[in-house]
Amino acid sequence: MATFTYKAIDSQGREIVDKLVAPDRASAIDLIFDKSLSPVSVEKAEEAQPQGLLARFGGVSKREIDAFTRQLGNLLAAGVPMSRALGILSREASRVASKKLWAVVHDQVAGGMSLADSLSLHPQAFSAIYVAMVRAGETGGFLDIVLEQIATFRAREADLKGRVKAALVYPIILAVMAIAIIIFLLSFFIPRFSQMFAEFGGSLPALTRYIVTASQILVKYKFVWIIGIALIVFGLQRLASSSEGRRTMEGLLLRVPLLGTAMARFALVRFCRMLGTLVGAGVPLIASLRVAKEAIGNQVLADTVSSATESVQKGNPLARSLESCRVLFPASVIEMVSVAEESGRLDKELVRLAGAYEDELDRHLKMMVTLIEPALLFLMAVFVGTVVIGMLLPIFNLQELIR
Repeated sequence: MATFTYKAIDSQGREIVDKLVAPDRASAIDLIFDKSLSPVSVEKAEEAQPQGLLARFGGVSKREIDAFTRQLGNLLAAGVPMSRALGILSREASRVASKKLWAVVHDQVAGGMSLADSLSLHPQAFSAIYVAMVRAGETGGFLDIVLEQIATFRAREADLKGRVKAALVYPIILAVMAIAIIIFLLSFFIPRFSQMFAEFGGSLPALTRYIVTASQILVKYKFVWIIGIALIVFGLQRLASSSEGRRTMEGLLLRVPLLGTAMARFALVRFCRMLGTLVGAGVPLIASLRVAKEAIGNQVLADTVSSATESVQKGNPLARSLESCRVLFPASVIEMVSVAEESGRLDKELVRLAGAYEDELDRHLKMMVTLIEPALLFLMAVFVGTVVIGMLLPIFNLQELIR
């Protein structure tokens, strides 16, 4: 016999948290049903204590969610009942956090809850987009197909994000190196030359004086600089944490040449793939638009999609509703969406558009990196060269300085 802690809902919708003694989890669930309660979660009492540690030190990883999705889809496609499939995944989980989560989902589904409702109780692992697609699959009776679509979508999404990050890594490294070199020259290299020039006396060239002054300001007020940078970072974080602040920052970034285009194309790819996958999974268009809007990742562009959603609710075609979002949807995309609506191939066309613009985004990122790399190298050479020339100029007039 073991002690189980459980969370359940009574007939009036109230949440009940209690303990009971049973030989195993299945028997505990039966006892909860005997009390006219609907179980939400059932765990052994000795397992309840480490749960807080799991929440603090890490939960289920994205890779484990992806594996769970694909494996559950394969088991259901093979004819394995839902409860048994979840039990298999729970037993085979390699990490404690995932084993616990799959066990909780198994208990909730075994207790009569739908898979979508169960997953919605764990938003830290399963997003609203994930739950919406699972709900559509359960309603339409093709959950195994939907789970395969989810797994494919998440894999493509991860691949896209990985390529964007990889394209930006080298320019960021160059920028950091340039700043570090300039700080090193101004704070370590130039002060030693300044002492030498001071011993000689005489007047220094204007460029040298400016560089020495900048070095003295950096060294003398280094703590002020550190505090100022920290305050700027803190202010930007506070600004980004508010919806209006995020709109302002994202609106400015969208106006930056090259970067703004890349952001808009990235949002377009995510939106089209998400909307196409949802519509293909049987989710109604209005609900799909609301969910796909969250996948954009840019508040300014998401606001334009909100306006389009309201237009679709009034009975307007999707293509016509998207015409006001020209920053996100080029005229060619509007035309292709319009034709797809008329032919009844909207889901397939949206997924195709996502693939096509993903390739375009890839080319745009490569071009952007190709342009940024020499620009950063040129700026680095200009700054370092200016400092070196400024330090060498007095040496050319060394005889005059010695006099």
